[in-house]
Amino acid sequence: MEQFVNHPLELFLIDMVLMSLAAWFGAAVLRGKKPLDNATREDFAVVQSATLTLLALVIGFSLSMAVGRYDQRKNYEEDEANAIGTEFIRADLLPASEAASTRTLLLKYLDQRIQYYRVSDLQQLAQVNATTAQLQTDMWTAVRSGAAAQPNPVTALAIAGMNDVINAQGYTQAAWWNRIPFAAWTLMTLIGLGCNLLVGYGSRTGKVKVRFLLIMPLVVSLSFMLIADIDSPRNGIIRVVPQNLINLAQSLPKP
Repeated sequence: MEQFVNHPLELFLIDMVLMSLAAWFGAAVLRGKKPLDNATREDFAVVQSATLTLLALVIGFSLSMAVGRYDQRKNYEEDEANAIGTEFIRADLLPASEAASTRTLLLKYLDQRIQYYRVSDLQQLAQVNATTAQLQTDMWTAVRSGAAAQPNPVTALAIAGMNDVINAQGYTQAAWWNRIPFAAWTLMTLIGLGCNLLVGYGSRTGKVKVRFLLIMPLVVSLSFMLIADIDSPRNGIIRVVPQNLINLAQSLPKP
């Protein structure tokens, strides 16, 4: 399950098969062994409605969690762009040599941060992360050297700005790791299977009703795929576009 939630289309196909099998099992097996009579149908309808309501609530809460995490990733992308742009300006507070070095490193760092949002291959991502970590070390060294050469409150602003740049990257990384828990996915899947089982068990025989059984698995599977798509930072269709970082890269002067 943990692997499939990172690939929404695969999750949809697997859920569609599982939910359809659950609906078929309820209609073809359980209903054949113990058909519903008029005395128990009313009680069954109450249980079925309550279970479907629970599934709707769980899907709604999970979708809200996914959207909240997506918005958080967007906000941190904006914060990163603001921190890098501010530090690029504050680099002028350092001695000339350190200022030029810091601006050059910031431009390289900005390019890596844009790549971080775009790559989906894990090997490329590992390379981007390694380059980012090295650039952070180099930028901190350049700013620290400049502040040590002229220790005063003005150069301290450049130190504070670089600290914000590095912290912003850490906040972004934490937000991308913050996903819907595996237990929530397991709970949604189990409730979805139970609901489709009840829908199949409560259906009537006939070709029209059999076709009708595919609607519930389709709706549930599409809902799960949408949640996984929003919650997956790299493999979904709905992804955070680093528009603020791109605009910043286009606006900053090149050395």
